[in-house]
Amino acid sequence: MNDKANPAKKGDGERKHRLAEALRANLQKRKAQARSRRVGDADERPEGLPTAGKMQKK
Repeated sequence: MNDKANPAKKGDGERKHRLAEALRANLQKRKAQARSRRVGDADERPEGLPTAGKMQKK
């Protein structure tokens, strides 16, 4: 949209701030739920993909 056609309202900054706070809170809640659903030990695999030289041949 064109910013000139829709000028910013007086409380726009406050609204954006509230929405950002709500988004952060929702993300933290969803991360906590995902962590609580985990079962068992942590993954033992190394991080990332192996390089071509270090790949195991079968």
